[in-house]
Amino acid sequence: MASHESLTALQEGMPIVFGGNRVARVSAALAAAFAPGDSLLVVQSTGELLHVPAAERALVEQCVDRATAAFAGLGSVPDAAITQFFSAFAERLADDGLWQQIEAVNREDVAAASARGRSTTRLVTSAKMRADMIAGLRGWIDAPSRRGERIETVEHDAFRVELMGAALGVVGFVFEGRPNVLADATGVLRGGNAVVFRIGSDALGTARALMQLALTPALKEAGLPEGSVVLVPSASHASGWGLFSDSRLALAVARGSGPAVATLGALAQQAGVPVSLHGTGGAWIVASEHAREDAFEAAVFASLDRKVCNTLNTCCIVASRAAELVPAFLRGLERAGKRTNPSTGAFKLHVAAGSEQHVPPALFEQRVSVQRATGAVTEPLAAALPVAALGEEWEWEQTPEVSLVVVRDVAEATALFNQYSPHFVAALISSEPGEHAAFYEQVDAPFVSDNFTRWVDGQYALRKPELGLSNWQYGRLFGRGGILSGDTVYTVRTRYVTR
Repeated sequence: MASHESLTALQEGMPIVFGGNRVARVSAALAAAFAPGDSLLVVQSTGELLHVPAAERALVEQCVDRATAAFAGLGSVPDAAITQFFSAFAERLADDGLWQQIEAVNREDVAAASARGRSTTRLVTSAKMRADMIAGLRGWIDAPSRRGERIETVEHDAFRVELMGAALGVVGFVFEGRPNVLADATGVLRGGNAVVFRIGSDALGTARALMQLALTPALKEAGLPEGSVVLVPSASHASGWGLFSDSRLALAVARGSGPAVATLGALAQQAGVPVSLHGTGGAWIVASEHAREDAFEAAVFASLDRKVCNTLNTCCIVASRAAELVPAFLRGLERAGKRTNPSTGAFKLHVAAGSEQHVPPALFEQRVSVQRATGAVTEPLAAALPVAALGEEWEWEQTPEVSLVVVRDVAEATALFNQYSPHFVAALISSEPGEHAAFYEQVDAPFVSDNFTRWVDGQYALRKPELGLSNWQYGRLFGRGGILSGDTVYTVRTRYVTR
């Protein structure tokens, strides 16, 4: 039997085994920062070494302790009390006086984030965000709960077996710069679940204001355990790593995209915790030889209203129609640029190698002002892109940014999607029903459309607040769809009943 010792120190160059047969080396900075009681987390897929200070780990454990205790108490809380919570929370957000206080804190968050060169697109608590939060909360007032629901009954001569919906447990959320998620994700309470949030430094002040002024008072008014919703009072990445490594979580949800989300997902999976996340966002549109110019242009325009995970990122146009459809694509881009930034109307285009001849040469020479998180920069409007980079997600502020590739046919576009995309959102613009049937069968995506891409949103498509979206970048999901909502966070218990 193997013996176990506590790790109390690290030395520079120390080998750390990962993935079974690979080795990572401890850096000088990590060795100097590590102290007795700290934890070292190793991402087995990449060898990334993550330092979680003892204080951060203890803080996260206390938060999960509170949520675990609250989950036990929620078992005896009636559905009416949970309904009262959603109503009270919505009423507080609708209170202009309280909202002005929240907005004041949010302005401070936005100013601080801007000063650090951070993106603030999803941080600002706009009137639309407020309205969506309120509508989402009110949507849960009359929503049914899965807990206690008889899902299936199997009859036998002397007994019956019942499959019953039940609460899942404590759900962990990590999200960056998105204050609305704090309200959206309380939907897990509808089914009797508890939740622990960790939010990044950009939006932490806004989240605290929402908790203090609206969410916590609503919990108290409804008589729910205060630990039903817990905000981790830390903006450090280590607190997120510690949270997703806590095996007491029933589900780990990361909102966002990129390497940070992939790391969080890997940590949760290593701890045996199911995850809902997508490591990369970005939707694809394919325009076939049967595409109408006006329909294609409209789909491009509608898919670029703002940068989120389901925004159009890569466009494929069939070569036989490139002469008509490339100009339609550019018109849609231009209209989208004028909408998001009327002062410049600029857009940014990446053209895959081999497709350059289908784009007006002047676009490669023209220089435009592109709004980045760090400020405005002057760049060529169009630039060449390796085909292997078609799946790269463009993070833009007010300047729509899209990749373009011209293909032989829809089959080639589908193959490119299946090879390079994050396996997320695929749309085909075509007036030929047979093409849509073949595309649906062959494209490896959980979300498929015959129109724009931004429909992939729980509140828009399903009329339910969305807790998270999952792609198939790391494999298909077991037993559920890619849109995670409050009423899909449940488990099933099996009961034997004697006749």
